[in-house]
Amino acid sequence: MRGKPPFRNGGKLTALVVALILAAAGALVNHLQPRAPAPPAGSRDAAPADGVPAGSYTLTGPIVNVADGDTVTLRAPGGQRRIRMDSIDAPEEGHGAEQPGQPYAEAARKHLAGLVAGKTLTAQCYEQDQYGRDICALILEDGRSANRLQVEAGYAWAYTARQGAYLRDPAMPGLQKAAQREGRGLWAQKRAVQPWKWRYDCWRQRQCDAAQ
Repeated sequence: MRGKPPFRNGGKLTALVVALILAAAGALVNHLQPRAPAPPAGSRDAAPADGVPAGSYTLTGPIVNVADGDTVTLRAPGGQRRIRMDSIDAPEEGHGAEQPGQPYAEAARKHLAGLVAGKTLTAQCYEQDQYGRDICALILEDGRSANRLQVEAGYAWAYTARQGAYLRDPAMPGLQKAAQREGRGLWAQKRAVQPWKWRYDCWRQRQCDAAQ
């Protein structure tokens, strides 16, 4: 008897087997290679400016008024918005004989005006307070926080009243310590009184001498 003819498709079968082996080997090598770490969850929501905690909404427009060292008015597309700068408390301006101002209040206002007045800025906002003011970090054109710069220059306190209930930006206490150590701004005076203490002792209790 004649032998069976060789399997005509043997070459194709061999090529198929080799291809499958190579594919499996490639997949195994790829699996064993180190991979770049995935971005942390929530990274898209990270603060875009200078490490300042992300807000829940933003306002953009020119700063049309600087009332004091921590309060400005921003003209937004929907109208003017009064902004109370977050995480800081500046020396109080006077409001008549019964509410006298603090030392360095006008210096703090002028310093802030030099940073923001007339400029179109973005306010990174967290909420509104009981007076309808937006509580925000003011972000300068170069990405820095005007709030931080006020504390760094010695024209505002880190707002640590009520065990830090008003303090969102954890960088503030460190900036204040540096300004105090170097005697910048209001820290040049012998005794600097926190604005929240001034408002209570001087304005509410009428004990301005004790507050000074």
